[in-house]
Amino acid sequence: MTWFAMLFSAGMGIGLVFYGVAEPVLHYVNPPSESPMTPAAARDAMRITMFHWGFHAWGIYAIMGMALAYFHHRLGKPLAIRCTLEPFLGRYTNRSAGKFVDVLAVLGTLFGLATSLGLGASQINAGLDRLFGVDTAVTAQLWIIGIITLCATVSLVTGLDKGIRRLSELNMLLALLLLVFVLVLGPTAYLLRGLPDHLGSYLQRVAGMSLYTDAFRVSTWQASWTLFYWAWWISWAPFVGTFIARISRGRTIREFVLGVLLVPTLAGVVWFGIFGGAALHIELFAGGGISEAVKANVATAIFALLDHFPFAQVTSLIAVILIAVFFVTSSDSGSFVVDMLTSGGHPSPPVWQRIFWAFTEGTLAAILLLVGGLGALQAGAISTGLPFCIVLIFISFSLMRSLRGDSVPNKLPPTLP
Repeated sequence: MTWFAMLFSAGMGIGLVFYGVAEPVLHYVNPPSESPMTPAAARDAMRITMFHWGFHAWGIYAIMGMALAYFHHRLGKPLAIRCTLEPFLGRYTNRSAGKFVDVLAVLGTLFGLATSLGLGASQINAGLDRLFGVDTAVTAQLWIIGIITLCATVSLVTGLDKGIRRLSELNMLLALLLLVFVLVLGPTAYLLRGLPDHLGSYLQRVAGMSLYTDAFRVSTWQASWTLFYWAWWISWAPFVGTFIARISRGRTIREFVLGVLLVPTLAGVVWFGIFGGAALHIELFAGGGISEAVKANVATAIFALLDHFPFAQVTSLIAVILIAVFFVTSSDSGSFVVDMLTSGGHPSPPVWQRIFWAFTEGTLAAILLLVGGLGALQAGAISTGLPFCIVLIFISFSLMRSLRGDSVPNKLPPTLP
């Protein structure tokens, strides 16, 4: 459970809380193909959301993490991205070509984390505005980034076993409490009926959605959603892959793939099925109101949902704490990974470097917020995701080549007649 909590906190973190209500509602209001704000649009919204957060995201993480874990734990190589390309790069692995790959990984990690930190700051600000009347403004979000960066630095200094591990376990506990609260006090039967429906719809259409390119119309929908997500996951791949590899010593490849690919995907289906399903139930059957709040400010989505439940102030406070803790775990685990990458793949890099990278990430998120808000954050993630996509393809082939070379032929004697 600790392993799962740590990889889930690192892999999704703030994004799940930020988009758990917002994305299904936004697709319901503005679907790519169905008529808006209809039952068909609601089903389409849930299927698209699970497509964005399902096998594709965790498949990227699984490939990156498995390659790093195999080359580090099995072959004794440094925990660095360049080492996963050694079958291709050969003697150039530790020269300029290999170092260029590591630089791409560091840039992708920094911009991917900055995107998540910016989303988390805006959502914490929205929650504090509802609870305590704190103005929703860039200045407040900069203060939030600064405070969370300090907390992440403290967690980072305490180490992997104490700081990041304990915060990840707290994350899972708070998320589970909030999930059960919405399930029990919400339209329970509707939500439970919806879960297999959403999963079946997603599995039935996943191949077609994977190859869909929106070729027969002029539209920006796919660029704004699907392509942004793919670039975001790829830019996060060095960070999440390195972190998962670091904590996965002793796992078999089968255990690793099942743990990284299937379990978080199913957890995401449940998360979006409960929170997104509850929001869509209110839109379809209980007078609506959430879609207007989401269109006004995406960061308020989860708080707009909790306003329809009892004890809204208490649950909104829990949601703010959950976002803040996710914020801290994303920042400290990201700093830990960047520190490993810039230390040549050392699994336990110096503490002072961890502090430096924690402050660097916070500074980058603050600069992108000042320059252009969410649009600048998304652009940063996309710009670093594209070049690393090419690297990831080569890593996949490199891993296959190495695994084939590591396989042991069957030495058993032939069966007697």
